[in-house]
Amino acid sequence: MSTSASDLLTESGFDAAWREWHDAHERVRADEHGFLAITSIRWLGPEPTRYPDVPGAWSTADDGPVVVLVDDEFLDLDGRRVTGIHRFGRLPERSSLTASWTTGDTVAVVEIARRGGHDIIRPRHPDAPIRTAYPGTDAYPPQERFVVDGVFTPFPEPREVTVGSVVDGLQHVYHAPGTVSFDLDGPRSLVAFDGHGGGLLALFTDLTSGVTTYAANRSVSIAAPDEDGRVTIDFNRAVNLPCAYTPYATCPLPPAENRLQVAVEAGEKVPSALTP
Repeated sequence: MSTSASDLLTESGFDAAWREWHDAHERVRADEHGFLAITSIRWLGPEPTRYPDVPGAWSTADDGPVVVLVDDEFLDLDGRRVTGIHRFGRLPERSSLTASWTTGDTVAVVEIARRGGHDIIRPRHPDAPIRTAYPGTDAYPPQERFVVDGVFTPFPEPREVTVGSVVDGLQHVYHAPGTVSFDLDGPRSLVAFDGHGGGLLALFTDLTSGVTTYAANRSVSIAAPDEDGRVTIDFNRAVNLPCAYTPYATCPLPPAENRLQVAVEAGEKVPSALTP
């Protein structure tokens, strides 16, 4: 049974619970190998190519990404040391894996991923300027009125929804099981994608987008509906996607139906300017 908005709001420490959640979210964001540590994005092609921020020569083919490591180069992958030629195999869309190596006293990692039908790598270094300069993300003070009850309505059949990306020409396909309807200064609805742990995920913009919040998108996670389809949407926990911070992201844009014509003055705001 999901917790209703009225149940949530009667709990003590509403503000403290939000602060605890946001502090934890910030710690994950600023992790030494988190997305703020990305130093480049490389779109792999058929010709092996070397890059200054990762060992090896990288390419891709029908059977997935390949790296060629020479001399004293190595990567640690799944607890084993990789040298020479390594084939990672075909990667499912939106999947990723990481390998690491040591440079001086620092452990760096490389993300090997597939986005929008393309194989990419993104090296991550703890001393990346975006990460070391990160000042934190401001957010609206939590407000109880932005915790709303909603109803999940499944589609007759789940849909594959194609959305754009912050990268020109790139598209993402998401599995959408249905819509979530709610009232926030009037009736609203969002197309919901599959989220973590059986929950839902909604990408959206609203009338604050491009003003006080990031223009391209924000996301909010929604716990799984109860047996009657009831859900609780806490817009105080709306967060920025990686593209709000780094040019090395491939974030999706919300579907057209998720452009809310209301000012959601809750959740994370436009992050401070960062130096790539």
